Amino acid sequence: QVQLVESGGGLVQSGGSLRLSCAASGRTFSSYVMGWFRQAPGKEREFVAAISGSGGNTYYAGSVKGRFTISRDNAKNTVYLQMNSLKPEDTAVYYCAAQDYSGSFYFTDSYDYWGQGTQVTVSS
Repeated sequence: QVQLVESGGGLVQSGGSLRLSCAASGRTFSSYVMGWFRQAPGKEREFVAAISGSGGNTYYAGSVKGRFTISRDNAKNTVYLQMNSLKPEDTAVYYCAAQDYSGSFYFTDSYDYWGQGTQVTVSS
């Protein structure tokens, strides 16, 4: 069982930056692929980024590539999402998720554990 708690959301102006954190419980954190997803009002939850258990491989949605960076610290059981050059269309609730290599990194159904989410609002 893995419990995930996100933090770091907030209100920021367009062009600004935020860093999200996701703290995980459990002793096998490094065995999980970690992902970030987001859901805007009236829209489906969508993939943002994922990182392999070792941190050696990262994956991004085209809409955030070059602006967002996913990273992890396995000693601290934490995954991060550094978000730069934020745009109003990045406004959403951001969720972190964990999976044990059970499916595609890009699909919500592949993830076994989810956090409660943190709100990110980007004003124009």
